[in-house]
Amino acid sequence: MQFHHHGYVSTDPRIQPAAGVGLDRPQELPAEIDVLIVGSGPAGIVAAAQLAQFPNVVTRVVERRDGRLVLGQADGIQARSVETFQAFGFARRIIEEAYQITETDFWSPDPERPENIVRSAITPDDPKGISEFPHLIVNQARVIDYFAEFARNAPARGDVDYGYEFVGLEVLGEGEYPVEVTLRRVAGYAGAGIGTARAAGAEDGESVVVRAKYVVGADGARSAVRRAIGGSLAGSTSLHAWGVMDVLAVTDFPDYRKKCIIHSEAGSILHIPREGNHLARIYVDLGETDEQDGGRVRDTPLEEVIARANAILHPYTLDVRDVPWHSVYEVAHRLTDRFDDAATSPDGKPRVFLMGDACHTHSAKAGQGMNVSMQDGWNLGWKLGYVLEGRSPESLLRTYSDERWVTSKNLIDFDHEWSTLMAKKPEEFDSPGEVEEFYVRTAEFPAGFMTEYTASMLTSDGAHQELASGFPIGKRFKSVRTTRVADAVEVHLGHHHRADGRFRIYAFADAGGERLERWAAWLAEGPASPVARFTPHGADLDALFDVKAVYPEHHHEVDLARVPRLFLPASGPFGLTDYEKVYAALPEEDIFELRGVSRAGVAIVVRPDHYVSAILPLDRPELLGEFFEGLLLPRG
Repeated sequence: MQFHHHGYVSTDPRIQPAAGVGLDRPQELPAEIDVLIVGSGPAGIVAAAQLAQFPNVVTRVVERRDGRLVLGQADGIQARSVETFQAFGFARRIIEEAYQITETDFWSPDPERPENIVRSAITPDDPKGISEFPHLIVNQARVIDYFAEFARNAPARGDVDYGYEFVGLEVLGEGEYPVEVTLRRVAGYAGAGIGTARAAGAEDGESVVVRAKYVVGADGARSAVRRAIGGSLAGSTSLHAWGVMDVLAVTDFPDYRKKCIIHSEAGSILHIPREGNHLARIYVDLGETDEQDGGRVRDTPLEEVIARANAILHPYTLDVRDVPWHSVYEVAHRLTDRFDDAATSPDGKPRVFLMGDACHTHSAKAGQGMNVSMQDGWNLGWKLGYVLEGRSPESLLRTYSDERWVTSKNLIDFDHEWSTLMAKKPEEFDSPGEVEEFYVRTAEFPAGFMTEYTASMLTSDGAHQELASGFPIGKRFKSVRTTRVADAVEVHLGHHHRADGRFRIYAFADAGGERLERWAAWLAEGPASPVARFTPHGADLDALFDVKAVYPEHHHEVDLARVPRLFLPASGPFGLTDYEKVYAALPEEDIFELRGVSRAGVAIVVRPDHYVSAILPLDRPELLGEFFEGLLLPRG
C-alpha cells in the first residue's frame, strides 16, 4: 500500500482523499445522474465501488430495502473472486473471517451395507495450483459490506440510497441525460444509518423522477429494469427439488467441518461448512417433482428437509438446534436475450445495462452466482468510468454485452452438467468415482479462471502469444512471486494491480536490458507513445498507465541507478520517487520460466479488471501505440 506521497498521513491509509463529486456529495438524489445503479447486491455494489474511483462521475445506487443486507443467500467465494478482493484491498481481512475450503470429501453407499454411507474419496480443493488464493465460504452480506466500505473510502465517496423502488424508465434518446427513471419512496423507510438518503421533499409512496446518462439493472432475477427494456429470461427448470438450510447442529458425522459431496440410497447432500466454525449450509436432495403440481414442492416444511438429511446421512445423525435461513427450490438455468438495450435504443447506443441475476440464473451448488455477478460489475464499472471521463469512446460499452454474454452461457452449460450429476442416484453413475473425476477435471472453471475474452478493441488477436505463452490473451493475469528490487521484499507481481481504473503494462526485460531501455525511452518521450498521448495534462506520469519492469536477473544484480526513469516516476505534488515498479525474477520461482516469457523482452498489457489485453515485442514499441489507438481518446 502506498501513501504519504501527498503529505504525511496519520489516519487509516485505506481512506483516500475525497475528490470531485466526493467533496460535497449531496444526501438527496440529484435530479441528474451519470450512472444510476438499481440494486446493491454483489453486481451492483462492485460496479459502484469501481466507479467511486472516478471522482468526476456522479454515481448513485438505489436499493428498495431500508438498510444493508442482513442475511444473504450466496456464500461460495471462488479464488478468482478473492483475487478481485485483493484488487479492492480487503482480501486479507475477509480471508481471516471466512471458512477456507482446502479439500472435498466424497461419501457413497457402503458396498457391504448400502443403507449406510462411507467416505469414498478425498480431493484437494486446488490440486493443480490454479491460484495462490483460497476457496472461501463467507456470507454475501459481508462481501457487500466490504465493497460498500471501499466505495465510501474512494475519492467519489460512493454510497447506497436505501428506500427507493424502481418503477420504470424511458430512453428518450435526446439531451445529455437521455434516460428518464421513475422511482418510488418505499413505506417503512428507516431514514438513518450509513448509506441512507432521500430525495428532497419526498415522502413514503411518492414518486421521484431523475434523469441519467446510463442505468444499470442489478435488481435480481425478477428484474424490473430488464422488463423495462423488453428483456426476458429464457431457459429451463429441472424437475428436481432441493432444500437448503443454514443450520447450527450437533452431529456425529465426522466430516461436519469439511466440504462434502454425499450420495446415498436415500438421496444426495452438498454439505458446506460456514464461517464462524459452527454454522453449516446443507443442500438436501428432495427428489424429482411433478411438473403438474404447481410448484407445491416449494412448500415442503423445514422438518421434512431435516428428516431427509438424516436419512441421507445414515448411520450418522444431525440434531438441528437452530436454522437462521432455509428455502426450497427447483434448479433453473436461464439466460437473458440481452445484456443492454442497444437493439431498442433510439440512437442504437446502449444506455441501459443488466448484470448479475438480472441476466443469468442457475443452481447454487456450483457456487457461481455471486462470483460471476461480481465480475459483471467490475467489467462494466471501469468501462463506464472511462467513457464518462472522456478517456474512451462510447463504443467501449458494447464490449460489455459481447464479453459477459458468452461467459454467462458457458457458466449455465457447466452448471447444468454439474447439477445433473448431483441429482443422480448411486446406481446411475457410469463409475463409482464419476462425481469426483468431474470435480477435479473441471476445477479451473468453477474457480473462475476459464473466462477468455475473444479479439476486440480490448483484446488483441494473439499474433505474439508465443512471447508469453503462460499469460493467455483474454484470460486473467495469473500472478507469480517476484522480488521488489528497491526493498528486496518478495511480492506477487499481480497483487499490486489495484482496482484504481488504470491499465497495467508489464515490461519483461531482455538479457542486458538494451531493448527495454529503448522501449522505455519511446514510451516516456515518443510522440506516438500512449503515455504521451493519453495521460491527462498535469497528472502523474503513471496516472493512466501503471508501467512496471521485470528483470530476469537476481535483484542484487539490478542497479536502480541504471533503471529507466519511466519505472521510477515522480509521484504526487512533491515529486517523490515511486519505488514499486521495478521487480526481479526469483531464482527458485522464475516468472520467465513459469509463464513462458521470452528472454528477448516482451510487454504485456493488462486491462483494469485483470484480463490480459495484448502481448507485444519490446523491439516494436509502435505496436503498443497502435493497440491503444481507438481504445483511448487523446487528452483534451
